[in-house]
Amino acid sequence: MIKTLILTDGFLDEGTAKTAHGLLRHSETYDIVGVIDPKFEGKSADEIVRRGKSVKIYADVSSALEEKKADVLILGVATIGGYLPENFREHIKTAIKNGMDIIAGLHHFLNEDEELSGLAEDHNVNLKDIRRSPPLDQLHYFQDRKKEIDALTIPFLGTDSSVGKRTALLEVYGSLKKKGSKVEWVATGQTGLLQGQDYGLPLDSIKGDYMVGELEHHIWRVWKDKEPDFILVEGQGSISHPAYVCGSRAILAASQPDGVVLQHAPGRRYRHYQEEKIKWPMPELDEEMELIKKFSGADVIAITLNTEDLTEEETEEYIMRYEEKYGLPVADALGDIDKIAEKIEMQK
Repeated sequence: MIKTLILTDGFLDEGTAKTAHGLLRHSETYDIVGVIDPKFEGKSADEIVRRGKSVKIYADVSSALEEKKADVLILGVATIGGYLPENFREHIKTAIKNGMDIIAGLHHFLNEDEELSGLAEDHNVNLKDIRRSPPLDQLHYFQDRKKEIDALTIPFLGTDSSVGKRTALLEVYGSLKKKGSKVEWVATGQTGLLQGQDYGLPLDSIKGDYMVGELEHHIWRVWKDKEPDFILVEGQGSISHPAYVCGSRAILAASQPDGVVLQHAPGRRYRHYQEEKIKWPMPELDEEMELIKKFSGADVIAITLNTEDLTEEETEEYIMRYEEKYGLPVADALGDIDKIAEKIEMQK
């Protein structure tokens, strides 16, 4: 595995750092040896990120490299609009000067940044922009390939952006694997691709005409290559989110789901999108479930929870309340997830 530092400078305890959170919990390609975030200097990452890897947090790249060998710096944030935080620039330049390759999942492409690309060329290092769409002639249009797939497709959607859809998926994926199920998953964002998933795409970078067809192609490809019984599909945004509706809509259309797992944050008051300015309220579960049914014809078969701002007692109360109300299995996404896996197995 590749020795890697993650840069979050000020964001590690926020949803914006979901790329860092994902890599600290699960990575098949990169061995995370430290985090760069002066806000939490000297702490361990698992003190900030629940179930995250226990690695030291450093103030800057130079101090990390004094203690650890690292070949790559990953920008561990998914900012609104995909911009490059200005305070990241000096960290990136230091890493380049130390011979480190840089990987970013932003809409701000490092290879098109004159200052950073020039410096990278001078120091013979690689800048990798993983949120870049394939060329037009490599994209696929919708072909209604669901009928060719003898596997259940289960998207993991959510009631908000940065709410933990991929985290819930990976926990359930692990549970199904332990049970011996033939299961695969398809990534739809930069974090899943960074975590080592071979099947997937940066969905929000694909031209609108090809979003559904390109994702459908990756779902079909995993079936063709692996022939699993279950294909889990990472969600994006929320079907009701005013700023991120395209992702969920495309995922439902491309996967033609046999059931949906819905991730929700009961303690979250406003959408994760310019909360201080817009204050768009979180939806009720009933509203989201109704929209999912209308757009796909599929039912929500299980609910997983992001427990931010909840005590253990409040989490248990929500689990019992939702199970009684909806007659579905409900679980903390980072807790006892086996019953969600069992519900998926029951759909076959």
